[in-house]
Amino acid sequence: MFDISEEFGSMVFSDHVMRQLLPKTVYESLKKTREEGRSLDEAVADVVAAAMKDWAMSKGATHYTHWFQPMTGITAEKHDAFLSRDSQGHMISEFSGKALVKGEPDASSFPSGGLRATFEARGYTAWDPTSYAFIKDGTLCIPTAFCSYTGQVLDKKTPLLRSMDALSAAAVRVLALFGKKVRRVNATVGPEQEYFLIDRADYDKRLDLRVSGRTLIGAPAAKGQELDDHYFGSIRPRVKAFMEDLDKELWRLGVPSKTEHNEVAPCQHEMAPIFDNVNVATDANQLTMELMRKVAERHGLACLLHEKPFKGVNGSGKHNNWSISTDSGENLLDPGRTPAGNAQFLLFLTAVIRAVDEYQDLLRISVASAGNDHRLGANEAPPAIVSIFVGDELESVISSLTGSAGSGKEKKSGVIDIGAAVLPKLARDNSDRNRTSPFAFTGDKFEFRMPGSSFNIACTNIMLNTAVADSLEAFADELEPAAGDKEAFLKSLNALVTRELKAHERIIFNGNGYSKEWEEEAARRGLSNYKKTPDALEHYTDEKNVSLFERHHVYTREELVSRAEICLDEYQKAVRIEASAMLEMLHRQVIPAASAFSKDLAQSIQAKSALGLESKGERTLCRRVTGLLDSLVESVDALDVIASRKVDGVMDGARYASDVILAQMDVCRDASDSLEALVGKEYWPVPTYSDILFR
Repeated sequence: MFDISEEFGSMVFSDHVMRQLLPKTVYESLKKTREEGRSLDEAVADVVAAAMKDWAMSKGATHYTHWFQPMTGITAEKHDAFLSRDSQGHMISEFSGKALVKGEPDASSFPSGGLRATFEARGYTAWDPTSYAFIKDGTLCIPTAFCSYTGQVLDKKTPLLRSMDALSAAAVRVLALFGKKVRRVNATVGPEQEYFLIDRADYDKRLDLRVSGRTLIGAPAAKGQELDDHYFGSIRPRVKAFMEDLDKELWRLGVPSKTEHNEVAPCQHEMAPIFDNVNVATDANQLTMELMRKVAERHGLACLLHEKPFKGVNGSGKHNNWSISTDSGENLLDPGRTPAGNAQFLLFLTAVIRAVDEYQDLLRISVASAGNDHRLGANEAPPAIVSIFVGDELESVISSLTGSAGSGKEKKSGVIDIGAAVLPKLARDNSDRNRTSPFAFTGDKFEFRMPGSSFNIACTNIMLNTAVADSLEAFADELEPAAGDKEAFLKSLNALVTRELKAHERIIFNGNGYSKEWEEEAARRGLSNYKKTPDALEHYTDEKNVSLFERHHVYTREELVSRAEICLDEYQKAVRIEASAMLEMLHRQVIPAASAFSKDLAQSIQAKSALGLESKGERTLCRRVTGLLDSLVESVDALDVIASRKVDGVMDGARYASDVILAQMDVCRDASDSLEALVGKEYWPVPTYSDILFR
């Protein structure tokens, strides 16, 4: 019997394990490193490494790896054995503090966006002691950062840690204004992970799913999700077995998998964990996606994490539930049950509103990808327009402060002293029921719904942490001169909150984000609406964004430029891979299948005519299939030419992929899907939507 209390974290070199295995002085030194960012003494590192090795080997591990997150969206690892030779030439097990703290994986083939030349290809990994080491597949995995020979950042972990530091420093300053002494403020995240599970045999028969993660051809099934009968429905035994196995794997690795259920689309499901600090939650989510694929394979299934695996069926997102808390556990986005905390809450709320409005382009950039473009704005996910839902009660408070109308409410006026009882006693489940909002306040956190299911959530949280840190720092600069005088402080606080809410009220919208009216209204408000990835990425290196990240020491200008180039290059490569896969399927499977079907029809018609039999239906069908086949061949020939064209420059290449290649792929797909509806099933070369989604 699986005992969750015994098994949870059993493969993690956790605080509990360290407390047991490390000398007290070493443990306390490491704890200060983790909590306060202090450097780790080399002698301490040697003791930690020895204990870590002995613990890992007792669990069956033979190798170790510096586990890092390059700018590819996945994790990377190079394995080394706990093996060395002593002075007498005998083989011994060894793991030094130097090997723990720093690695040299080379990793020259990872994308760098021009940050390093070939002769500077070596990279370095550095241990991140704030995220626990763990054992996976017989290997001790040590979470690390990854940088270039010149010290520039090549991963997603380092800027995330920097953004956490920036947020903490600014929030600590603001809390000091309210008489609170805290050492650290952490961003906490609980990412809800959506995914599809399909039969492995169907997956293996479709080149498009294997190489691109989505179906590039496929006519709609007779039944889709119209009846909403899958959502929260009874979980099939085969899927339940997968979920149970996945939970056990995750729990052993200390990932607090909590919730699981069927999602809206057929074969679609969701997993949600308990909240954790954002860097730990990011590591855990990367592990979750990896294990979903592995566990699915053991069960004869394939896990699809693409944002839009099936056309006409809801895609998959990853809701980023974000909040900020002190090291003592106070949630700074909890309105509280008494008016005394209202001023503090309202100031932090205002900081988030200001951040999202001023850097809405960065939030959109953080969710930009070829896959997510198919999902955003498709009446199944938030629109590409970034806006904030705050709910009726908070909107009423904001309207009262700003003297504006809000969403159709009567205009309110007058100045409110935010040090008094402004807010109602908001229940903690004052959650958002407006699922069309991309950034919604849900009682004591914000739920950002735009990230795609395959995303590394580091990028989104880097943007969010840094933008909010910028707001809080600006607020602290303004309020600190009045901090010694309560009356002057409250007056300054009231003026600041009122001014900032009025300046950024345009980002607040509680209505239907799917409506055409909102798109028009958003344009009138001056909100951005980048519907395609290249449109969004064009603004990655806008001067205001470069200034933001340099100001808070999260990215240098060069690091930001490199990320923009990597994202654009990744986008066009993803589209070109899809085009190549589509061409192969159409050339080698669909066209021959349709041709064989029409040939057999023609022969049947000829045979019946020889007997004097009429075959009007077959003649009509044969003409339709032949006509569609001719159209398909013509469109495929055009795609061949279009996809083979090389375009210089990453931005021009991305726009060409978006505007030209994808457009021609749609033409090809329309012809292929029309043929699928007519060609006999025994001829059709790949599993159909009905086969895959309703097996």
